[in-house]
Amino acid sequence: MTDIVLIHPPVSKPCEPPAGIAKLAGALLHHHIPCRIIDANYEAMESLLDLPCALRDTWSRRALRHLPLHRAAIRQWHLYHNSDRYRRVIKDLNRMYECVSRSSGARVTLSNYQAQTLSPLRSDDCIAAAAHPETSIFSPYFTNRLTDLLIEEEPSHIGFSINYLSQVLPAFAMIGFIRRLSPRIKIILGGGLITSWMSADTWRDPFNGLVDECVSGPGEDTLLALIGAGNGNPCDHVRPAYDFFTECRYMAPGVVLPYSASRGCYWNRCTFCPEHAEGAEYSSTAVDTVISDIEALVQRFGPRLVHFLDNAMSPALLSAIAAVPLGVPWYGFARISDRLADPDFCSDLKKSGCVMLQLGIESGDQGVIDALSKGIDVRTAARTLKVLKQSGIAAYVYLLFGTPAESFTEAKKTLEFVVEHRDEIGFLNLAVFNLPAYGPDAETLETKDFYAGDLSLYRQFVHPKGWDRNHVRQFLDREFKRNSAVSSILRRDPPSFTSNHAPFFVMAGREQGRQSSH
Repeated sequence: MTDIVLIHPPVSKPCEPPAGIAKLAGALLHHHIPCRIIDANYEAMESLLDLPCALRDTWSRRALRHLPLHRAAIRQWHLYHNSDRYRRVIKDLNRMYECVSRSSGARVTLSNYQAQTLSPLRSDDCIAAAAHPETSIFSPYFTNRLTDLLIEEEPSHIGFSINYLSQVLPAFAMIGFIRRLSPRIKIILGGGLITSWMSADTWRDPFNGLVDECVSGPGEDTLLALIGAGNGNPCDHVRPAYDFFTECRYMAPGVVLPYSASRGCYWNRCTFCPEHAEGAEYSSTAVDTVISDIEALVQRFGPRLVHFLDNAMSPALLSAIAAVPLGVPWYGFARISDRLADPDFCSDLKKSGCVMLQLGIESGDQGVIDALSKGIDVRTAARTLKVLKQSGIAAYVYLLFGTPAESFTEAKKTLEFVVEHRDEIGFLNLAVFNLPAYGPDAETLETKDFYAGDLSLYRQFVHPKGWDRNHVRQFLDREFKRNSAVSSILRRDPPSFTSNHAPFFVMAGREQGRQSSH
């Protein structure tokens, strides 16, 4: 008998274990609470590829014919030496997901789920998904999986960790099925998206009666209290428990170990950041403990890659890793700083195993960066890119267009910045600004509903410089992306998996370079 089951629902990128429920599992096991952890995203996405589907065209028939080879190839190292072959595999896999899901009135890809008639931003639609679980494309999977689970384990509580909009409707379909089969089970909702919803001034607990408890923020203490465990004091640090996922063959050429050394952001001032708008507090694990955790987890699971999930790795953590190499390749987000522009420090990071750093530069115009309270300097960003390139660390750069301080003039400066540093930018992520509904800018701008729904976290706004979303998208499509320097960078980005698979291409490229030099 299991006291609690924690579920990571579809759809998110099925390339690494879910870190959130691994952390919760560690806390439960530390308190000797019997639990079962299920990556339903991995299981459901695998099961979809086994379903029959109508093949209406030559592409779909070819994709089905090659499906066994594709499923194997995405888990094999040699695929990441050939970007064209990789793109074919991803394109064909997405084609199969689309073919399978078409009859259900939904569109599934490796990284997304969209329903034609239901929105994850409307609580009524979430409740409707729970009322008719049999209509979900994932119904064949969770009907069998949950029926067996409820009979064999008889859990008292089932928790769902929801971090992305693409997980919402499938999760509620699963909740509806559980309610039908075992109405006495206590259902708990947590995760990053639930925290964001609950932080909104408009939150009114619309799922009361369907869900027993919604949890905001770190869930360890709340979860232990709900099941009558713990001592009422804050939970001590516990190591994430990844043993539940050892049978999962994720879509990656080896084990990827995700790890969070902190919650929130140590800077926490950027005006465009939803967490800043939500007032999320920053907390971090002691650096010595982080290093100890990583060393133990690396020894236990032998990962090919460590993925730091922090909003920004702290300077103290980066310094510690530079001084004590992890012995395994790793990547994560870092803030632009003078330290990252130091050749000696970046050389130490490279020796420590750093393959790639994700950098939120946002704009090539200092005025825009200052208006966003980003706290970085464009000149320092330029030096950082040069030093990282010289050190052999790839830069995955994030840019943000359409912020209130930006106009066409400033957007052109961002284009000029990218062109100037085209040889130093490994990958690019281009985003169009969404105004947080409860951020500081929402109080000063003329706004209106962005998405219809009581759970929307963003608002449309009248741009003070007339640089609205349509103008931004036209600029990106007609000028920015068509620049030869930019397009060559964008072509390197792995489709669907983006930054999650980018380090593998960096590693494969270096391996090819070493082989050719011999």
